Amino acid sequence: MRRGTGDHEEFLRATLRHADLLHALAARLAVRPADVSDLVQETYLRAFAAWHSRRPDDVGAWLATICLNVGRDERRRHSRRDTALHDGPLPDIPDRADTAEAALERLGNSWVETALWTLPETQRIAITLMDVCGFTAAQVAAITGAPRGTVLARVHRGRKALALTIRGEPSRAATRGAGDEARR
Repeated sequence: MRRGTGDHEEFLRATLRHADLLHALAARLAVRPADVSDLVQETYLRAFAAWHSRRPDDVGAWLATICLNVGRDERRRHSRRDTALHDGPLPDIPDRADTAEAALERLGNSWVETALWTLPETQRIAITLMDVCGFTAAQVAAITGAPRGTVLARVHRGRKALALTIRGEPSRAATRGAGDEARR
């Protein structure tokens, strides 16, 4: 099925202004820093494939939802690849946590970035969408599929844990949010 030039131009006008937002979100979802541009590219490919049948009112939130799903898909693929490649830690190869820490160090040793990665995924995503990407709690709820109150609780707990982590204090606030998906 061939789409018209007008359809393509309309898609570009509506979506390209959100490229920085998608890049910021993908940077916090990517397993490896090298995967960020791949996540953004896959987001745009999926969005363009759906464009002819769906024209969302809030294009930024729609793109963020697609990016979040692409990031989750990539995490699952990455974890399956890790499991298929080796059944346990090998002495010569650093385990996944070591490579994540090394990747964070390569990002410039940013305290906030490093602290953000210590949070449970649900809190990290909520904080990224609200504080980095600028979405409202209602938009984040729509993007993640969680109730608005849950989003606000995740952001609150995550911000509190970030503050404690940056100050160098142990944080119990982050670990409480790790199981809030199971309670839904």
